[in-house]
Amino acid sequence: MESTDLAAVWLTLKLASVVTILLLIVGTPIAWWLARTRSRLKGVVGAVVALPLVLPPTVLGFYLLVAMGPNGPIGQLTQALGIGLLPFTFPGLVIASVFYSLPFVVQPIQNAFEAIGERPLEVAATLRASPWDAFWSVAVPLARPGFLSGAILGFAHTVGEFGIVLMIGGNIPGRTRVVSVQIYDHVEALEYTQAHWLAGGMVLFSFLVLLALYTFNPARRKAL
Repeated sequence: MESTDLAAVWLTLKLASVVTILLLIVGTPIAWWLARTRSRLKGVVGAVVALPLVLPPTVLGFYLLVAMGPNGPIGQLTQALGIGLLPFTFPGLVIASVFYSLPFVVQPIQNAFEAIGERPLEVAATLRASPWDAFWSVAVPLARPGFLSGAILGFAHTVGEFGIVLMIGGNIPGRTRVVSVQIYDHVEALEYTQAHWLAGGMVLFSFLVLLALYTFNPARRKAL
């Protein structure tokens, strides 16, 4: 591999790791609310969370680019805070990836929370556990398979992104050029050998991710 390929691999792994951690932090309360609420807004919020599943990544990337641009609300906020503009930066890639991979983390955790049912939480309440204690000592441990699935899927989906990272990050070596963009560059330059190395690595990575998902998640195996 060339140095540019290794840099793209490192940047991709860094991006996926940061995004996965943020998705678990942001996605857990959303998943808990969706699993427990009886609000009429549940369908609306669930649809918004799942939107990246059906929305073309270039569409989502375009609107995020506009929002983070100099005239967009996010762009105006970041400029007022002295952060500058986020497009074509690593933080911009992180924000775009969080939006795009959100359903891959929220939905498995939500399903795991829903599968717990009311009984364990009611038992915890009779033992004078506060809702906060019941959440951390009962709900989270019982939903561990959902967290595992969400983390694996969120990480893998971020690694495989192309359209949205190209829209938001562009193609800056060492800063925003991830593996998927690097493969595209090799193909465009007719460098098929280098493209094969990276593409083959992505195929192997995807297989190992799915193998881990179906091997270490008994609930998902039983659903097959």
